[in-house]
Amino acid sequence: MRLHIRTTPNRTKVPFDHLPILVGIVHRWLGQNNSLHGRLSLYSFSWLKGGRKDGNGLEFSNGATFFINFYDEDYGRQVVKSILKDPKLQWGMIVSDVLIEENPTTIEKDYFVAASPILIKRNINSNIKHYLYSDIESNTLLEETLRSKMKIAGIEDETLKISFDLSYQNATTKLVRYRGIDNRANICPVRIYAQPKTKVFAWLVGLGNSTGIGFGSIN
Repeated sequence: MRLHIRTTPNRTKVPFDHLPILVGIVHRWLGQNNSLHGRLSLYSFSWLKGGRKDGNGLEFSNGATFFINFYDEDYGRQVVKSILKDPKLQWGMIVSDVLIEENPTTIEKDYFVAASPILIKRNINSNIKHYLYSDIESNTLLEETLRSKMKIAGIEDETLKISFDLSYQNATTKLVRYRGIDNRANICPVRIYAQPKTKVFAWLVGLGNSTGIGFGSIN
């Protein structure tokens, strides 16, 4: 299930490093004792869209839009109930509309764009290494992480192949600070060659690491 959320304009400036606050809001809607916290994430969500830079923050004069995906639709229904009960977001913003998009039965396209930066990281000799879209290992690592989530969901697909589109001229990386930790993530389209059900799964749970805190959502 994908929830498309629209908000009213902000009344106070939205800080650039608002991602931890947005994560907290999502978990508030899920309920503080939700079983998703701290587990390998079978959900993902995009960043706030529609803002513009204004000094040391962001302004959403026409409101913001973003989406939240859940492989388990029960969590999506819980979020909708929570929003109806308490639609406040933050910074004076209030949820004005929620559109429910049911899980597609199939996705035929192979090309997907990043709705939030795709983070790939591994612990190497007690040090965290971030991988870039241009690194030769990155495609394999994306497949590895997605297969780990597929195993939890009971999905098998030997045909799965994922690759960054290195021909995309605007590919870049973005340094994202989350709770004082810098993460180098990728803004680059990907191609997913797989069975249709696998592409639906990837569309929902996102790609790469830390999808539960706002990385790796795709469109």
